[in-house]
Amino acid sequence: MVASHVRPIHSCECSVCQQKRRGVVVREHRAINRLLAVADERMRRLLAGLLASKIGRGGIQQMARIAGLHRNTIAQGRRELREKRRLPAGRIRDAGAGRKHLEEKRPRR
Repeated sequence: MVASHVRPIHSCECSVCQQKRRGVVVREHRAINRLLAVADERMRRLLAGLLASKIGRGGIQQMARIAGLHRNTIAQGRRELREKRRLPAGRIRDAGAGRKHLEEKRPRR
C-alpha cells in the first residue's frame, strides 16, 4: 500500500483574501490552493508556473503569496514549461535524488 501524502490546503496570504471572506478573487485563490494540495510536487510546480505566466509581470511573487510556494519553485515550473523537450513521465525526481535510506546513512555493524 502506498502512503498517501496529504498536503494541507494553504490559506492565501494576499491582501484581498486577508480582508474579505467572500468574492470572486477569494474563491479563485481557494480553488487554486485546493488543486495544488492534491497535486504531486512536479504538478504543483508546473501548475504554479503556468498560473504565474498567465498573471504576467509580478506573477511569480503573487503566486508565491497565493500558494505558499517558494518563488524559486514557481520559477523552475515556468522554466520547465518553456523548455522544448517533452516533460518526462513516470518519476517525479531524478534517480538517486531525495533522502538516503536510513540503512545507507547508518549501516548496521
